[in-house]
Amino acid sequence: MTETSTIQTAVLRIAGMDCAEEVSLLRKGLASVPGVRDLKFDVINSRLTVEYDPAVSEMDVIHAAIHHIGMRSEPWAATGRPSDPWLLRNGRLIASALSGFCLLLAVLDDAHLSRNWILAVLTQGEAGSPATLYRKILFGVAMVSGIWFTAPKAWRSLRSWHPDMNVLMLVSISGALVLGEYSEAATVCFLFSLANLLEVWSMARARREIHSLLKVTPKLAVIRHGDHEHRVPVEDVRVGTIVIVKPGERIPCDGEVVAGRSSVDQALLTGESIPVVKQPGDTVHAGTVNHSGALEVRTTHDSSDSTLARVLRMVEESHHRRAPVENSIERFARYYTPFMISAAALVALVPGVITGNYGHWFYQAMVVLLISCPCALVISTPVTLTAALSSAASRGILVKGGAFLEALARLRVIAFDKTGVLTAGEPHVQNLATISRYSRANVLSLLYSLERRSEHPLGEAIVRYAERTQVQPLAAGRVETLPGIGVRGEIDGKDFWVGNNRLLDGDQSLTSEVLDKMQRVGGSVVLCGTKEEILAVIDVTDQLRPEATRVVGELKALGIANIVMLTGDGCRVAQSIAAEVKIDAVHADLLPQDKTALIQELRERCGLTAMVGDGLNDAQALASADVGIALGPRGSDVALEAADVVLMSNGVGQLPFLIQHSRRALSVIKQNIAFALLMKGLFLALAAAGMATLWMAIVADSGATLLVIFNGLRLLRARPILANSPPRI
Repeated sequence: MTETSTIQTAVLRIAGMDCAEEVSLLRKGLASVPGVRDLKFDVINSRLTVEYDPAVSEMDVIHAAIHHIGMRSEPWAATGRPSDPWLLRNGRLIASALSGFCLLLAVLDDAHLSRNWILAVLTQGEAGSPATLYRKILFGVAMVSGIWFTAPKAWRSLRSWHPDMNVLMLVSISGALVLGEYSEAATVCFLFSLANLLEVWSMARARREIHSLLKVTPKLAVIRHGDHEHRVPVEDVRVGTIVIVKPGERIPCDGEVVAGRSSVDQALLTGESIPVVKQPGDTVHAGTVNHSGALEVRTTHDSSDSTLARVLRMVEESHHRRAPVENSIERFARYYTPFMISAAALVALVPGVITGNYGHWFYQAMVVLLISCPCALVISTPVTLTAALSSAASRGILVKGGAFLEALARLRVIAFDKTGVLTAGEPHVQNLATISRYSRANVLSLLYSLERRSEHPLGEAIVRYAERTQVQPLAAGRVETLPGIGVRGEIDGKDFWVGNNRLLDGDQSLTSEVLDKMQRVGGSVVLCGTKEEILAVIDVTDQLRPEATRVVGELKALGIANIVMLTGDGCRVAQSIAAEVKIDAVHADLLPQDKTALIQELRERCGLTAMVGDGLNDAQALASADVGIALGPRGSDVALEAADVVLMSNGVGQLPFLIQHSRRALSVIKQNIAFALLMKGLFLALAAAGMATLWMAIVADSGATLLVIFNGLRLLRARPILANSPPRI
């Protein structure tokens, strides 16, 4: 439980919360509880996050409100996700199987295929036992087991004056029983239980795929303590501990290699099929596999804060953010159910009064109720989005919610940062030209002292260059990072700065010597100076990502014509990179706030806009875009938190697949909605004409529900369409 000001957050496990109906009931029931500020639902994990004011309502009040709805809650922290008893975990499967088995026996008996031997066993050969009674018993068992999990939901919705599709289903089943249509009623119960079972199974499958990542992290780590080694639980390993990883073992913690050399399989996080060579100074991540040599790793994060742990949190939190289409369907279903109950009542009464044939029109009213059940509409969207999110996650693409998946499908503009996104993000110093009385070694010491506090790729390149020359850093104080500009600090009582020309003081001027050296720079220009003078001009170059040109071409082929580059780098370098990757619109020399303003302008002028970045100076633009896309796990923590999508492969190669995948998901949702509405419209028209039967209604409702579920689950096996797309991991 965390606290911000007076607002507290509680995470609860809600037993029985496995579909949209429970979410709707909880939302309505808790909305009236004083002090409740916000609710976030994770149906996949049956988890509810409540933000509340403890000065107004205690947690006991919230638990009581949930209990009043007819559901049970318990603190998530105390339970995690416990292993329920086998019978409870498989209750839906048992009930649905029993319903189907009894229905099958009754149908076989009706066809005179099973009565002889089954009836003989049950009645011990007594000829007086009527087969019709036997069938009614089988139909009764099929119905009771079929609605075993539906009836409590219907009762909860009626108690809260919020009738849903479960109420529609029970009313139509009751009507079929009144009419003596036992086989139809039992069939509806079985198919409805089967549809609900499939929905719960699809959610459980998505949960298993997500939590299977947890199993790849070792439970124990071998740590070095003095001159000996011993095993300890991974959660007890502290930052700075030396961990020994043998060949073939999974790396237990995020850290930096301090000794050894090996190839590491990072496919779990990045989707890269080729192992990457790791040596002292390189970063490794928990859950990845050490292949060929022993490594000694100094841990840099606790197990709870590893890249893998953050990935899991991002994926789990993604289910809080509902897509607009989900909200639209939920609002539609809220008014649709009472309307259809009223319509069925009119069908039963008005034609019956006119014709006097009450029995026939009561039958048609039951048909209307059964056909109108919005099962297919309500189930299809969350199943499809869950399948799409899980499929993307299995490829190292983390989409933080259905809302962003839908936005990706409708994108009109994609804006790229340059450094680390279109370029490899591994710049190196090409040349360092000194201008002042300071020697090259002195300038390098100054650069090293200031830039070793920086996270910018250009600063890291300068640090690597200084380390190779083996200069020693000086003691620097009051070091300040200026996003998009550079860094400055105090050394030996004097102020120094490193960055671009925005750091030039009003008293400074670019002399002809400085301008000449800047014009000779082939890459990015980095200046070093004081308040009085410029000390050096540094030429830092970065290689273009090998996939960048292909990605831009494929995005254009997908219909995204507005592709722009936003960079804080100089115009000449930006234009050169843009020409190589065939980006037409370039905006250079931008501060972070300039990028944000341009993103807002693009959104207003062109429509839905995505921003692709990886650094601290991109965080504001990522947050302001309709979809922020960050490159990880090397991206800055701030960028990863601000982004709505994280590409774990540290490259943009997956972007075309992501756009296609999101479009396919939206297309499947539209197919499901259109199919469900078409089926219902057709059979409702037949019912209004008095020509429909309960069997037609069963096909219209349960058949459509099963089809849209299976159609949505196809996304779990989505394959990359474009050439050279990343493999499934």
